[in-house]
Amino acid sequence: MRALLCTELGRADKLQLGTAPDPEPGPGEVVIEVAVAALNFPDTLIIEGKYQFRPEPPFSPGGEAAGVIAAVGEGVELAVGARVVAVHTYGAFAEKWLVPATGVLPMPPGFSSEQAAGFTLTYGTSYYALKQRAHLQEGETLLVLGAAGGVGSAAVELGSVMGAIVVAAAGTADKLAVASDLGAAHTINYADEDLKSAVKKLTDGRGADVVYDPVGGEISEAAFRATAWDGRYLVVGFASGDIPSLPLNLPLLKGASLVGVFWGSWIGREPAAAAENIGELYELASSGKISPRISSMHELEDYEEAFSQLTERRAKGKVLLRVAATN
Repeated sequence: MRALLCTELGRADKLQLGTAPDPEPGPGEVVIEVAVAALNFPDTLIIEGKYQFRPEPPFSPGGEAAGVIAAVGEGVELAVGARVVAVHTYGAFAEKWLVPATGVLPMPPGFSSEQAAGFTLTYGTSYYALKQRAHLQEGETLLVLGAAGGVGSAAVELGSVMGAIVVAAAGTADKLAVASDLGAAHTINYADEDLKSAVKKLTDGRGADVVYDPVGGEISEAAFRATAWDGRYLVVGFASGDIPSLPLNLPLLKGASLVGVFWGSWIGREPAAAAENIGELYELASSGKISPRISSMHELEDYEEAFSQLTERRAKGKVLLRVAATN
């Protein structure tokens, strides 16, 4: 089968298009014929050996895709030919993907492969963050950093649906326009505005009840300083490339909480709650209340440009790779 391969750790220019043996499912496993795969920020880390999970080369990156089931292993009740989405640590940027059956879900009703490929991880992460980790309440103020990226745009959309007053923060006007379209009540361009002052002004000096931070870097401390008393600061990721250091007197003085968001680990620890979340997200999608935004679609051969959309923070929604003919 054709596959995008990481044969040595490094940036995307080290990747190679090649071939790999067709996988065979073992007990509890599923082989998916991949139609469309999604890029996510962890994909940029795993090829450099900087992610929490570090597979040994050669391997195919990619942790999210849509396609059809080609084969199932012993004990798997899923049907061959079913249209599905799947999430796993790596392996999706190949024509066939071997995944645990626990990571396979039916495709949302009415979705194309393009829409489905970019749905599960971003919406799953953001919904878990806002629902289980932040306990976001109607009428609270939610500040979303990186508001036009994959998880950021999902957080803006979900926060609005959940009844929060969403303040979207990003570094360009076109990204803020995307966030406004998704339901943000207010926008802040942190490239030319002081983030803390802008948030305080919008909230009459009180600050944001919840901060959603998938960016990290130098902006994180300013965002934490913009939290309200009893605020919840969601640590989602570090798209800027830098893990910030935070003075610990700030949580003390604000009575605020630093809350980690690791959806991939949580779904394995609490599969029933995770399945309930996914069901609720499918209902929101079926009713038209949420819809994944595609930033760009690339052929598998154009993988370097696709990766650069993330590493250079140019994405406004999900970045997708077409691996095979769309199902």
